[in-house]
Amino acid sequence: MDKPNARSLEEIRAALEGCYASIEALCADLSDAEWQAQSLCPEWTVRGVIDHVTSIEVVMAGWLPEDDRTPPPFEKAAEFLREADVDGIAYLDTVRAVYDRRRQDLAALSQQDLERRSWTPVGPGTYGRFLAIRVFDFWVHERDITTPIGRATDDTGVAAEIALAEVEGSIGYIIGKKVGLPDGKSITFHLTGPVVRDLHVAVDGRARQVEHLANPDVTLTTDSTTFIQLACGRIDPQVPINSGVVTWKGDGEIGERAARNLRFTK
Repeated sequence: MDKPNARSLEEIRAALEGCYASIEALCADLSDAEWQAQSLCPEWTVRGVIDHVTSIEVVMAGWLPEDDRTPPPFEKAAEFLREADVDGIAYLDTVRAVYDRRRQDLAALSQQDLERRSWTPVGPGTYGRFLAIRVFDFWVHERDITTPIGRATDDTGVAAEIALAEVEGSIGYIIGKKVGLPDGKSITFHLTGPVVRDLHVAVDGRARQVEHLANPDVTLTTDSTTFIQLACGRIDPQVPINSGVVTWKGDGEIGERAARNLRFTK
C-alpha cells in the first residue's frame, strides 16, 4: 500500500483544530431528534459517532509514542464513555474539555515529535502519520453525521486534502484488488471539487498510480467528497450514479465496476 505524503506540523495542527471546532459546533446546535438520528455508520447514531471520535482523542491526550509497537492507552476510551453519559450543556462542556486538552497537546508538539516512530491503526509508522489518520477519521465521521441530517459542511481546506490523501495512498490497492482492473488497462478519476484532482492508475503486472495518462480506458468523474465517501463505503453507489453525481466515459463495463467497488475500508 502506498503511503500518503507526510504533512507539516502546521498542516496537522490546523486540520485537527478545524475538526475539533466542527464537532463542537455540531454539539452546540443539534436538536434532540438529530442526536438520535441514524448516522451513515450502521451501528451508531449521531451521538454514537461523536462519542467515538471524542473518546479516541481522550486516548491520545498527553500521549507520545516511544516505539512503533505500543498503542496508546485505548482503555481510556471506555472510561470516557462511562463518564460522559450526560446530555445537553453538560455533554458539550465535556466534549469541549477534551478538545481543549488536545489543542494544548498540539501547541506543544514539535516537528521532531511528528517524526517519532509510532504504532498506527494501519501498522508501524510515525506519529505524524497517526495524526493524519485521526484527521481522516474525523473528516469522514463528521460527514457520517451531516449527510443523513442534511447539514452543510466545508469540504475544502487541509483536512479535506488529508482525507483524500488517505484514499489516494491506497488507490493502487483499490483498483487492483477491489475493482479488479485487468492487466493493460487504465483509469483516471477526475475529481471536480471541492478538492480538484486527477488520479491516474494503470495496470502493468500490478495496479499503480501514475503521473499522467494520455488516453485512459475509462475516466470516472465525481466530486471529491462523494469519492471519499464511496471509498469508505459510506454511501450506496447507486444513489450518486442515479443522480448523475458519478459518471464515466470510455469502457462502460470498467466504469460501472469502478463506481460500485471503490470501498477499501472495513
